[in-house]
Order: sequence, then C-alpha cells, then structure tokens
Amino acid sequence: MELIVLGSCGTWPSAGGATSGFLVRHDGFDLWLDAGSGTLSRLQSYTPLSSIDACLITHGHPDHFVDLYPAYYARHYFEQGPGKLPLGAPDDFFGRFEQLVSEESRDTVRETYAFAAPTPGEPFELGPFRIEAFEMEHIGVRAFGYRIAVDGVVLAYTGDSGPCEAAVELAHDADLFLCEATWQQHDRLAPFHMSAAQAGEHATLAGAKRLVLTHIMPIHDRERSRIEAAETFDGPIDVATEDARHEVGG
Repeated sequence: MELIVLGSCGTWPSAGGATSGFLVRHDGFDLWLDAGSGTLSRLQSYTPLSSIDACLITHGHPDHFVDLYPAYYARHYFEQGPGKLPLGAPDDFFGRFEQLVSEESRDTVRETYAFAAPTPGEPFELGPFRIEAFEMEHIGVRAFGYRIAVDGVVLAYTGDSGPCEAAVELAHDADLFLCEATWQQHDRLAPFHMSAAQAGEHATLAGAKRLVLTHIMPIHDRERSRIEAAETFDGPIDVATEDARHEVGG
C-alpha cells in the first residue's frame, strides 16, 4: 500500500500547499482520502480524475472536503469519470455537502457520488481495502478516523481529533499512523485537536510502528513539531509534506 500526501496543512494552505488530502493506492486501486482545498489539483499529478475509484471523507469541515465540489462538476458536467463514485463519510456529512449546490442540482450530486455512511465497529470493503471507521473527538460535526488494511499491513488515519482512547484503538499495531498534530507545546491546547507531543503519546500507547504528523498549522515550524513528537515516541517519525510518498509496511 502506498500513501501519497496531497495536502497536509491545518485549516488553510501554505503558499503552494494544500489542506488535508491523501491518495492511497494498492493493486491499481486509487482511494482519495479527504479532499481539502488544493488536493484535487495535486491528485491529477498522479492519476486522472476519471481514474479515482473511491473517496473517504473524515468529517464535514471545509479543509477536509471542499475539493469534492469541483470534482463533482468535472465528473458530472464534463464526463471526467463515471457516475456513482463510492463516497464514504459520517452520516451528517451528506446534507452538509449538498448545501454547496442549488436544490435543483442535488439529484446530480447523487448521480455523481454514491454516498454511504460507515458504522463504527463494522468493517467494510472498498476495492482491495478492508476499512474500519472510529469515532474521533472533534467539534461541531461527527468525525471519523479510518483504519485501512490490505495484505497484512495497516494505515491508520485520525483525520481531525483531540486526545482520545479511540485514536489509540484506531492505531493499534499500525504499520503507519498518520496522526493530526495541529498544536505545538507553546500553543494553548484545545481538546478537539492534538499537539505533536500528544500524537507521539498516542502512537506509543498504540504500539504503532511509524508516525507521520499531519494537519500542522502553516505558521508552525514543522521540524519543531517533529522534535516535540520525538519526546513522546521513539519510533520513526516523518512530517507529512505535499508530494511525499510513503510505502506502508515497506
């Protein structure tokens, strides 16, 4: 399984960057995991829009899904891919997304995307992947983290979450733990996001083999985040950067 970083910034993109979004690939199957602003452009550097096989969205905050809108426009009105693209997200997401379009256009959104809401604790399949959703600790909307397994390797992704036991369960023995690390130690910590040090703590408790930090605020020094995570996790640590490619379990 390969993880390609399309966007890694928290809340707004840095110059030339993008907010949360990843491409997960295995055996010819392309899974778009979160679709923050700027990720659609980067996605097309790796695969045509028409070749995306499925999407997973962690929650209904704009920095994690807004590029689904231009993707809908391209696929439906300009035939850049077949209809009924599988799209998994929390059950409160779909009404939120449909509000981006006029009431008259909502039928075409449903023609473009095949909406499905995973149930936490009930694994499901998308292409070659076996996926399980975990309810994260966030604010204002329902938020999922996803555990994605294939051929004996596991990628765990928090999306946005504050410190919680579910994030530890999500990342249990994961080969790669892609964890949000919004804050640094000098910030006033809020319970709906994690600091880099807290990401490291969760990786340690989970027994994760490798930690990749993401959702770092553009104003923060990323090396500082990596150093703070290393104070609480003694395994390999990377900071997600746009266009980085990670072999999960490799």
